[in-house]
Amino acid sequence: MQSNNMSPEDFSRHIDELLREKSFTLILKRFFDILVSALGLIILAIPFVIISIIIKLTSTGPIFYRQKRVGKDEIPFRIYKFRTMIQDADKKGMLITVGEDNRITKIGKLLRKSKIDELPQLINVFLGNMSFVGPRPEVEKYTKLYDGYQKNVLKIRPGITDLASIKYKDESSVLAKSKDPEYTYIHEIMQNKLQINLEYLERISVLRDIKLIIITILEVIGIEIDDK
Repeated sequence: MQSNNMSPEDFSRHIDELLREKSFTLILKRFFDILVSALGLIILAIPFVIISIIIKLTSTGPIFYRQKRVGKDEIPFRIYKFRTMIQDADKKGMLITVGEDNRITKIGKLLRKSKIDELPQLINVFLGNMSFVGPRPEVEKYTKLYDGYQKNVLKIRPGITDLASIKYKDESSVLAKSKDPEYTYIHEIMQNKLQINLEYLERISVLRDIKLIIITILEVIGIEIDDK
């Protein structure tokens, strides 16, 4: 990574210049996001209604989980997910999910395992808060810990999926084995994810995004891809 040979300021200017050079790629990326998210929302409209009814019938609380996350240019937004935990779960535990978290509802376990809980983020993609591929959005508590290099991941829209998420698909299980899950997340997992996402910034392309989307879908249905 070029960041090893640059000061944070020089690296930030390098990323700015790179993104300017990739401006057409970013326009294509946004066009792809709008088109596919709109199509996805239309196709999934009826399944969304069915899932919403099941959530309301099986637990108390709203259908959607709308947590404040930090987006492009450090602008906060509300991320949409199907609620998989008890109401006010954020106030009853950590911001990260560890192992068999007892805050997760019965239907929530199924939604999480199948990644169906993430589908409402199509709304965020359509609205422009997110992209299909990009660094996963974090809460402000964690983005405040980013150093001068790492803050560059906030120069593009966060995504529903990214290579870091694929590599850490068993993150919850890994954290469950830690004596201090939050320390492990902040000092190990988050650091590795940010490094992966900085490398993504250097290689951003629509074709690479499509590849990562396909890999994500294959991983969800249980087909592992070695070449990532």
